[in-house]
Amino acid sequence: MKDPYETLGVARTATDEEIAAAFKKLARRYHPDLHPGDKEAEATFKEVAAAAELLRDKEKRRRFDAGEIDATGAERPPPFYREAPDGPHAAQDGFASNEELADFLARAFADGRASGRGGGFGGGEFRARGQDVTYELRLAFLDAARGAVRTLDLPEGKTLQVTIPPGSADGQMLRLRGQGMPGYGGGPAGDAYIELHIEHHPFFRRKDNDIHVEVPVTLKEAVLGARIEVPTIDGAVSLTVPRGSNTGTTLRLRERGALDRKSGQRGHQFVTLKLVLPKGEEKALAAFLDTWQPEHPDNPREEMLR
Repeated sequence: MKDPYETLGVARTATDEEIAAAFKKLARRYHPDLHPGDKEAEATFKEVAAAAELLRDKEKRRRFDAGEIDATGAERPPPFYREAPDGPHAAQDGFASNEELADFLARAFADGRASGRGGGFGGGEFRARGQDVTYELRLAFLDAARGAVRTLDLPEGKTLQVTIPPGSADGQMLRLRGQGMPGYGGGPAGDAYIELHIEHHPFFRRKDNDIHVEVPVTLKEAVLGARIEVPTIDGAVSLTVPRGSNTGTTLRLRERGALDRKSGQRGHQFVTLKLVLPKGEEKALAAFLDTWQPEHPDNPREEMLR
């Protein structure tokens, strides 16, 4: 059997609290209930339990440190003494029987503090908090912006109802308490963490808590100004296009952006205008432009040609 200090991964100067913490951590990792049918994990757990049993006993620990007993608790023979491998002092790996293991666990966890929240060694049933689990959920842009309830299908055939808070962002983690793996020995269940992946929208873009959208306008609307309908994450609203607007003109709709859950404030929506010409032939427009002489002629490519 290995050195009990090495088995638990602690220094030889470790305190009782450090030994208890190391044992609980390893017990949760290798406990047979977590690895049904895994003989290697069961053997490792027995080694960990036997090491903790020896080091929790102050007298046994003193005698082991002094070289009077070995890692199994057996007396070390004098230097000249030799014992056959099957003699009375032959080392045993862990516990001689499942009954001995059960008796140790009953004494080691009696106070129910093996749930990983501190405490020393007691007796009673082994209790451990269930493992946390992480899932991914793909979400439409508007569902993330507005909030929604979605059903997440789990690999084992179960489902989770996930409430999406308004203003959720890409990569955000949602925590569902008690929806992870079940606990052991009456311990609490773990939590489920849902990582959100927001799909791209055809025309909305989000930057921080602001929403950006490019809106096409006609030549007449841009030149003469107009009142037009534009989309927002909450639905269409009316917007005034100023006279003489051009492609790239940006207008702001206050508090039409995404919700900041920390401050409770909403961002803004920025509307960038994009001038588009008529799809069909406009003879009257073409005839007008043939004779039109701008009062303020300019070359829009001047900066590029310098």
